[in-house]
Amino acid sequence: MEIIGVPFDLCGFRLGSRLGPAAVRLAGLAEAMLALEYEVLDDGDVVIPPAHPGADGIKQHGPAAYVFTQVFERVQETLSEGHMPLVIGGDHSISIGSIGAALGAYDGDLAVLWVDAHADLNTPATSPSGNLHGMPLACLMHEPAGIEGKTDEQWQLLQRRFVPNPLRSDRTAFLGLRDVDAGESDRLQRLPRGYVSTMADIDRRGLVTEVDRLSAWIKGLGVKNLWISFDVDVLDPILAPGTGTAVRGGLTYREMHLLGEMLYEILESDDCPVQLVGLDMVEINPLFDTHNETGKTGVEFISSLFGKTILGRL
Repeated sequence: MEIIGVPFDLCGFRLGSRLGPAAVRLAGLAEAMLALEYEVLDDGDVVIPPAHPGADGIKQHGPAAYVFTQVFERVQETLSEGHMPLVIGGDHSISIGSIGAALGAYDGDLAVLWVDAHADLNTPATSPSGNLHGMPLACLMHEPAGIEGKTDEQWQLLQRRFVPNPLRSDRTAFLGLRDVDAGESDRLQRLPRGYVSTMADIDRRGLVTEVDRLSAWIKGLGVKNLWISFDVDVLDPILAPGTGTAVRGGLTYREMHLLGEMLYEILESDDCPVQLVGLDMVEINPLFDTHNETGKTGVEFISSLFGKTILGRL
């Protein structure tokens, strides 16, 4: 596996997640993966340009496109070499580059598990903030911008450059949703739906039931590759305060580990036709953290996802 740091936060709600890759490294990501007997490469971070808001159009479009280009190329190269990219952000907009590259590498034969408090399905027309970190899935699905002029031109440019094979909405799974904008809710109802599990669903039926339902969905998809995009704000902020988009009522510490362990068991089972090909870990913001607890928690989830249990590796 290869660690790709993306210290980019210009498309987020608050600055500070640019420090996320350093926080995760200092929390021992490489060491944790080595302890699980994985080979680990870390070639450092992509280059980040200065902020450039622009007169109109999409906020920070220029710097974002510059960063997405590097992420896209790094992920493509990593996949072509047979390694698994671990993309550590940074805000969630960077998934346009990472998942876009995977969609291209696998000719669209890709499903995405979006573990997040937010759906990130806004377009420029529906986004309350105009921040691109709330729009990556809409971009990946080639949803129209809904606004004419420069904004539409920039939106289409992102899609042409970084999403050669659009993500199918029925191959997209959401887990942990609890803060969904009106435009996103409308879009979820309109698009062919994959798997959707909100925190209300987890409260009513329990995480085990919801992940069992996810397992059936994954195994019946008819695709071979899965990318997981994990936003730390899916966790309760009592557990993970270091994020700029905290929403109360998320996954608990034990639910987080159980999710990782169950996903590992699903993907490693003999009857699962799908392989995990990449991971995003985003929105860790040390400026709002305490003693790097959120960075440590992120490493612990990744460890569970790759086989660590109380009694050792599965």
